[in-house]
Amino acid sequence: MPYRLGGSTLDAPVSVLLVTSRETRRWVIPKGNPSASLAPHTAAALEAEEEAGVRGAVCPVPLGSYRYRKRRKTGASLMFDVDVYPMSVDEELTRWKEADERTRRWFTLNEAADAVEEEDLAALIRSFNAAEFNSAARRKSLFTVVAERSKVGPMFAWFQNLLPKTGNFFELFEAHAESVCGAARALGRLFSEGGARAEHIREISEREHDADNIIRETLGTVRRTFLTPFDRGAITSLISAMDNAIDEMQAAANAVDLYDFSEFEPEMKDMVGIIIDSGRLMAEALPLLRNVGSNAGRLHELTERLVRMEGHADETHRAGLKSAFQRFGSDPAGAMQFTVRREIYKHLERIVDAFEDVANEIDGIVIDHA
Repeated sequence: MPYRLGGSTLDAPVSVLLVTSRETRRWVIPKGNPSASLAPHTAAALEAEEEAGVRGAVCPVPLGSYRYRKRRKTGASLMFDVDVYPMSVDEELTRWKEADERTRRWFTLNEAADAVEEEDLAALIRSFNAAEFNSAARRKSLFTVVAERSKVGPMFAWFQNLLPKTGNFFELFEAHAESVCGAARALGRLFSEGGARAEHIREISEREHDADNIIRETLGTVRRTFLTPFDRGAITSLISAMDNAIDEMQAAANAVDLYDFSEFEPEMKDMVGIIIDSGRLMAEALPLLRNVGSNAGRLHELTERLVRMEGHADETHRAGLKSAFQRFGSDPAGAMQFTVRREIYKHLERIVDAFEDVANEIDGIVIDHA
């Protein structure tokens, strides 16, 4: 399922790319038959390029699946199960294999869900990003609500100034998450082997610098604030885990730059796909912390998926190291090649580990406050 964001903020609208089927001209996502020689998500990425003319980072962990009935040339009408993999699009081709056979179009999530015929696919699309839900989760303060309903407006300001400050922790969490997600998308562009390597590395560094400023402000606010929405230790642990993720993104980019590395292996790209989708899940989860009690169920779903993706990343990491060792480990002249790859894999693994830590911190908050 190819998607793109309409901005860099957490509540930025998400668009999904659909294509028309060749025979019935109905709207569908790019899909095809599995290949014995390719991993499922790699085959899905190839179908997206051939049918929709898009490229990007694909998460190897599926969002879910749906079933549909397809009529075969023999006349038989058979059921097929489709696994759906999210692709963060970073390149749209002007010409592609099936450009003359299909129409492609970007839809909002609701428009895309209404356009497809399969109910299960529509549900997957609608649940992909909860920007509207997150906006609703940004609850107004009690005094703001009272002031609006009583129509006293700014007359409450003098009273609010007498109260202990509670800090703007949610805004800081979400601002930091924007930096993390921006750096993750830049990492995806860097590992796509496209051009402008220096610009992608620079963006990651700038995003990390922004995140450092935010974490300093957060720690300072913790010290200055009388009342906090969660335990002070939970606040600092959560944003520190988030900061570890972007620090390791910068370390990975620095390693690519230092060693002038450009031979990105499939396992590396798979881990970057997991990183991008982990950032997306984290960005959806953080605004829900504004109302932990009401959003506990959804928060658990998101953190559970983050933990599951970390397990998949561990397997990918091991497979990548094994492949690199088989290629270079037995040759003394290839020792440096293996060492460089191990260094890059190490940072990619630590990024995903940091996202798992974020999930664990959020689960702890849910347990304490839901």
